[in-house]
Amino acid sequence: MIAAASAFTMPAPPSPALLPLFPLGTVLFPDGLLLLRIFELRYLDMIGKCHKAGAPFGVVCLTEGAEVRRPEVVEAFCEVGTLARIDTLETTQPGLLHIRCTGAQRFRIERSERLKNGLWIAEVEPLPPDLPVTIPTDLRRAADALARLLQTLQDGGDPRVSPPPWRLDDCGWVANRWAELLPLTAAPRQRLMALDNPLLRLELVDDLLGSRAGES
Repeated sequence: MIAAASAFTMPAPPSPALLPLFPLGTVLFPDGLLLLRIFELRYLDMIGKCHKAGAPFGVVCLTEGAEVRRPEVVEAFCEVGTLARIDTLETTQPGLLHIRCTGAQRFRIERSERLKNGLWIAEVEPLPPDLPVTIPTDLRRAADALARLLQTLQDGGDPRVSPPPWRLDDCGWVANRWAELLPLTAAPRQRLMALDNPLLRLELVDDLLGSRAGES
């Protein structure tokens, strides 16, 4: 049993000990963008507290259950997730929030517990950020193709794309952006995000890009 389970203590980034979780049907990557529409009471309260404290919350990918709570279903989720930093918060009407978040540090769940209001909290271990790894020549095509795609999406006003500068010389950054943009299901996205080796992550993404090129 996690101590003080009746309420959660706001964690202080970058190394939270007790973290409120937001299980989603998607995967958040470090430096990735996440747009959320919040209407469930458990998350309205959580997001309000996080925003007021300037603290992150944890995004974890669902393996069972749905994003909207159903009393008869208990959610299950992956043990590796990503901190979400709230960049903007808008209240468009009572009981409805729109937030824009940026992915920060990855973490591994040590223990988790669901509170009476349905909110999940967890004791987590922060995972080290990707080491900077320069993209090797044989994988440069993946970075070049990403640069063209990001520019096209930005010109079209796609909200998933952050403005430059883009780290197109870094294996982890390029792999993460491709993993977000490729039409993958949540499971392979989660496997890529959980990999600790950024070069291996980019090699796997490059294989996916090659497979898709061969299918077209």
